[in-house]
Parts: sequence; structure tokens; C-alpha cells
Amino acid sequence: MGVLAQAFALVFDPYVLWVILASAAFGLFVGAVPGLTATMATALLVPVTFFMPPVPAIASIVTATAMAIFAGDIPSCLLRMPGTPASAAYTDEAYALTKKGEGELALGAGLVFSVIGGLFGTAVLIAAAPALAEVALKFSSFEYFWLVVLGLFSAVFLAHANPLKGIVSLLFGLLVSAIGLDNPAGFPRFTFGNAELAGGFTLIPIMIGMFAVSEIIRNIGSIDEPWEMAQTKIGNVFRGMWTLTKRYPMQALRGSVLGTAIGALPGAGADIAAWMSYAMSKRFSKEPEKFGTGHIEGIIEAGASNNSALAGAWIPALVFGIPGDSITAIVIGVLYIKGLNPGPTIFMNNAASIYAIFLVFILANLLMLPLGIAAIKCAKQMLRAPREVLMPVILLFCVVGSFAINNSIFGVVLMLAFGLVAYVMEENGFPVAPAILGMVLGAMLEENFISSMIKADGRIFAFFERPIAGSLGILALAVVSVPLLRRLYRAAR
Repeated sequence: MGVLAQAFALVFDPYVLWVILASAAFGLFVGAVPGLTATMATALLVPVTFFMPPVPAIASIVTATAMAIFAGDIPSCLLRMPGTPASAAYTDEAYALTKKGEGELALGAGLVFSVIGGLFGTAVLIAAAPALAEVALKFSSFEYFWLVVLGLFSAVFLAHANPLKGIVSLLFGLLVSAIGLDNPAGFPRFTFGNAELAGGFTLIPIMIGMFAVSEIIRNIGSIDEPWEMAQTKIGNVFRGMWTLTKRYPMQALRGSVLGTAIGALPGAGADIAAWMSYAMSKRFSKEPEKFGTGHIEGIIEAGASNNSALAGAWIPALVFGIPGDSITAIVIGVLYIKGLNPGPTIFMNNAASIYAIFLVFILANLLMLPLGIAAIKCAKQMLRAPREVLMPVILLFCVVGSFAINNSIFGVVLMLAFGLVAYVMEENGFPVAPAILGMVLGAMLEENFISSMIKADGRIFAFFERPIAGSLGILALAVVSVPLLRRLYRAAR
């Protein structure tokens, strides 16, 4: 009890509370601007933390990232432009809801179930960090390969109308991920002697282009017509949330569990967790035909997943010093600077500080409710601006975000080019989401496949020899084969 009292004293210090509030406002702003990611928010905070004691330094990062992941949902719903990659998985679904006049339902679900997922992930972090970290460390390249394959198979489920076009879009994404030197052989592929292409394509400018720029092009084409989004009314975002919680408890739980599990795997993170949860939601839904038309079920599951993944990523980071995602990779450096060296002994040597970090996780997620409402109320005002004013301003933010990733004009060119490609794809019925998923997972798939084949000396059955890998492999094959067998059976009957 003495340690817990010290933790409360550390967190509820006026200075720490002020830092948490300021970081929350900063995180909400960064997350709501297309092109500025939660990782960027963390990186921008690091220089500021040099002048802070350990607890407020870590508290600022925890709060800002939690807020940024949620805030990415706001432009997704209102403008079909995800603020962060973690929101991209269900952007089309949220925007479709807003076009149907149910924007407040989409925003409310994003807010409430982000909080539920975040609190669930925090509870698991507090209760089972060492045990889960042990399991996460048993994942080798074989297990990661099957995990990525499962994620790629989900692209078929993301293609609502035409699975074949979804597969073509996925293959395009995998092709883009193969460009450059970043491959197991270090061989320049599809570079045509260009130094910029040798570095490969950065995901953020591509994602900004494919979602935001394509939408701007679409709006320019109809600039003289009345803008339907200007009529969007956002009232009480909590209306109907209790009904949704009672109707979809399994989805919220499943998203929270999967998000925490994916987050605990080194190198995975909230982006992959959201994609996989959304696909799983459609796969097991009783109404899969409604997905893509503005159905709240997928938003509930994926929204819970991406926030629970944030806490999950801290499990291997704290227990073994192994980053669960790009955010905790930065955090580990801050922990070392502040003398909170990650490892099994951190719970004994710095017990009060660790309990204080756990309390910050809880406080940040609870603060998300009132501050999230304030952010939504502020954001809805931008829909009142004329489209001919709003779209250039959004494009300016997109350009800044794309340039800031690598401080290179190539990022801006990439954004504009892929924006045009996405516009052409969507006009011809090819979904954008599978292409983004292919880009996210392509390099991970190749790296783990090559590593596994080297370890196994070319034996393909080695992918099924380890217990966890074998189980994931059978599951991945079942995901593809069961629907096909069911269709053949119906045809035979």
C-alpha cells in the first residue's frame, strides 16, 4: 500500500496534472490533422521531456499518444481523411455513417470504445505484463509470417463488393512495398537508378494521398454542387452508446483482446491491430453484407483494438526493453535517460514510478471522454467553412505532414501521385483499403518468410512444426478454405 500511495502522490501532483492536460490537447491536435501521426507526436515531445522528472516525462507521452490515436477518427468521420494510420482501417465505414446522417453515432462509438479498449489494455498491462511478455517472446519469424498472412487474407474481407478487385488492390500494395533496398537481400528493386526510390516508399505520404488527396480531387470535381457534409449535425455523441454496448459486447471484448495481443508482439502495433480487428469483425458478423455501407459494428471492434494495442505494446517494452511498436521504441530511450531501465527488475527497483505510469494510463483514458467531446465539438465547426476554402487548407496540412516525415519534397510528390492513383482506382471500383494493407504488411511478410526459409533450410513443413506457428498456419488456411468449401457445398446441393 505504501508503494501505491507514493504512486498516487507522484501522479496527482499539480505539475504532473498540468503536463497531462497540455499533452492531451497536443495529442488531440496532432491526431486530428491528416499526416501527423501518434509516432510524430511522441518524437516531438522527446526534447521537451529532457527537462522533466521521470513520471511527468512518461505521462506526457502516454497521454499524447492515447489522444492522438482516438483523434485520428475525427477527420475520418467528417472528411474521409484518417488522422493517423490506425484510423485508416475503418475510415470508409465511419464516413459512410456520417453521409447517412449518423456522424455522431460514429464519433461517439470511436470515443467510447477507444476508452473501453484503452482501459482493458491497461488492466492487462497491470495484471499480466510478465506472463504476456514471455508469450510474446516465443514468437519467431515462423509465427510472424502466419500472423501477417492472416492479416493479408483479411484484405479479401475488406473488399465489400468484389473480392477479385480487392485481391488486385492488395497485390498492387504488395508491389509498392517491394520497391527499394529495404529487403532481405538488400538488392535495389524497381528503383530505375533513382536515389529516392532506393530508399523505398514511406507509408504516411502514401496513406495521406490515397485517402485525403483523392477525396480533395473528388470534391474539386463537384465544387459547384451543394456540399452534403455541410448539413452534418453532431449533437450528443453519447446518445445510443449504452444500447451499442449491450448489443455488441462480444465485439468490444474481442477487439480489446486482439488489440492487446497484437500490441504485445514486437513490431506490430495499433495500425495492424485495427486492420485485423475490422476484418475479424466482418468475418464473424451476422450482417457482413452491411459492412462498407455505414455499419457501426466494425468501428466498435477496431476502435477498441487500436487503443488497447497502445497499452499492449508497453508489455514487452517494460519487461524486456523490446519495443512493441514505433512509439515504445522512442519511449524505451526516454526510460533509459530517466533511469527507469526496462527489464524484469524495473518492478522491484522503481515500483512507485511503474505504478504511477499505470495510473497515468487509466487517467489518460478517462480524460479522453470529456476532452474527446470538446475536440469533436471544435472539429465539427470546420464543416461550416465553404468547400473552396476548406479543401485548400486541408491540402496544405497534407503537404506539411508529407514533407515533415523525411524533410523531403519527394514525400509531397509521392502523396500527390498516389492521391491520383487512388482516385482512378475508386472511380473504377477498386477499393483502396487492401492496397494500404499490402503496403503495411508487405515488407514484414517477405522478411519473415525469407528468415524462416533460411532457418528451415528450405523445408516448407517447418512452418507447421512449432506449436504456435502450426496453430496460426492451420487457422490461416481455414480462413481461406472454409468459405470456398462452403460455396462448393452449396453449389453441389
